Amino acid sequence: MTLAADTSFSTTRGFHTANTWTRERDDELAALVSQGEVTQDQLDNARRRAKRIGMDTALILMSDGLVTELEIAQALGREWGIPAIDITTADFDEDLVRRRSGREYIERGWVPIRRGDDTRMIVATFYEITPERRAAIESELGEAATYVACGRWAMREALLRVYRDAIAQEAANSLAASNPALSARTVFSKSQKVWFVVALVVLAVALSLWPFETLIAFVTAVSFAYLLATGFKYIVSLRGSRYDFVEQISVDEIASLIEDRLPVYTVLVPVFHEANIVGQLLENLGRLNYPRYKLEVLILVEEEDDETQAAIAATNPPFHFHTIVIPRGQPQTKPRACNVGLTLATGEFLVIYDAEDRPDPDQLKKAVIAFRRGGDDLVCVQASLSFFNVEENALTRMFTLEYGFWFYYMLSGLDASRLPIPLGGTSNHFRVRQLRELGGWDPYNVTEDADLGIRASALGYRVGIINSTTLEEANTQIPNFIRQRSRWIKGYMQTSLVHARQPRKLIREIGVVPFFAFVLLVFGTPITFLGVIPSYLITTMSIWFHNATLAGIVPTWTMWVMIFNFMIGNVIMVETNMMGPFKRGRYGLVPWAILNPLYWVLHSIASYKALWQLVTRPHYWEKTNHGLTTQSA
Repeated sequence: MTLAADTSFSTTRGFHTANTWTRERDDELAALVSQGEVTQDQLDNARRRAKRIGMDTALILMSDGLVTELEIAQALGREWGIPAIDITTADFDEDLVRRRSGREYIERGWVPIRRGDDTRMIVATFYEITPERRAAIESELGEAATYVACGRWAMREALLRVYRDAIAQEAANSLAASNPALSARTVFSKSQKVWFVVALVVLAVALSLWPFETLIAFVTAVSFAYLLATGFKYIVSLRGSRYDFVEQISVDEIASLIEDRLPVYTVLVPVFHEANIVGQLLENLGRLNYPRYKLEVLILVEEEDDETQAAIAATNPPFHFHTIVIPRGQPQTKPRACNVGLTLATGEFLVIYDAEDRPDPDQLKKAVIAFRRGGDDLVCVQASLSFFNVEENALTRMFTLEYGFWFYYMLSGLDASRLPIPLGGTSNHFRVRQLRELGGWDPYNVTEDADLGIRASALGYRVGIINSTTLEEANTQIPNFIRQRSRWIKGYMQTSLVHARQPRKLIREIGVVPFFAFVLLVFGTPITFLGVIPSYLITTMSIWFHNATLAGIVPTWTMWVMIFNFMIGNVIMVETNMMGPFKRGRYGLVPWAILNPLYWVLHSIASYKALWQLVTRPHYWEKTNHGLTTQSA
């Protein structure tokens, strides 16, 4: 063999030719008629459409459900005089294959599999082996070969299996290797550890010399931080209520789109132990109003999750749904899986959905229009999230109130103020080129979406909001809610630590006001939640036991400051949550906002769990269980 060793399979590049077939194949597809796979009328119709839109006839036939990729490979193989194989189940000589990069095989359209019984090299290809191609391949191999036909997507999935170790490594560590300061792989930097130790020493000395004064100062500072963070959210939300920065896209604009001119769109759906909702997933994404020949849905499922893989296979998904098995590796997180999907994506745009999501059918078209309007600095558009099981119990109602406030007021206020926007975990639509430029997602950050929003702001990119909603399943059970929120809060802690490593650099990149907005929103959120239970307890004790117990220990002014901050902070958050339902017309939810102090107790419990995990299991992905609701979308 004369192939040079190259095991790379970069997560920040992709295969931009994977949705096209060579024009020479169009005539060869006549074999499908002679072999009874399609009728002549069906083939002629597909050819006319393919010519009109600049796509491949084979892709049109598959989108119409007339043939599978394997059937096309079999028909072409018979036309070329070579057998066809399902390369996804082929037995590879992996050491042989890994002498060249996976990307290069895809771009060239052939890959060596192994030596056959006659010791000749077996080469799989999705191009016809003309004399010129045969000469070029065998010159590179240094020997003669035996050829078999295969599908293009099938080759990509097979190479994903062969290069699984390299892919797992790059998906997990590409960002950490290229820019360690922006990766949460290191929880605390050396300087942060030094400052943390110094702070502990100072606190210990202060507590030993002035125990009551130190405690009072600490509690007072926490109460002010609580008020400041809640006040910031209130002010931003009020600004958001005055302006509607949501990109309003009308029904007429959607109808005016010429589907043949739409770009290829990639949908990433990371799933893990979601076998119970696979059917719902395919049904929901099947409603997307986007031409199937311009759409690729990549279902990202972990290698050890045999149950979900089997459930997907049992549904017999359409041709544009592809099950991508994520190689084993650490950390086992959603962003690592998404980085693998980003490697394989061929679309100009990309969106992430969770397994239970039910997006607005026109959402992809709305995103395309928003990107065309927005200019090159618009890296992402965010759709709103809401819930289909709003009325199930008190927790689902509080969940809906919170999301209404965030998506209909807070995000608009951040946009109006030109402040960094932490992205949501689903229904984010990206320009793929710019997403790769950002380095994809940080697999070590368990709120990779919020972190990506801050990194995008640092490079001068904008995030937009479109008038489209994705329905999700609101948490119905408190233990499940605590698991979910502890991960989110831990991720905010990670993001705060990452961007606190180079604060002056971040200020230069995004500006002083956006920097302090980041501090109040991302760093302030976990601090606020950590302070909820202590503030509630001390305020209650100050009121209830003042004369009998705390007199002479806690100064009166301190108690009144804590009471004021506690009362005003909670009134602010109750009022902001009351705002949430108005733009959706769900006025019956407004009275439930009175329960917000209790709702925040759950957040506080989750924040202490998050703090503990930040130290003990920083990269552990606390899974949220889906499919627990008794209601349907």
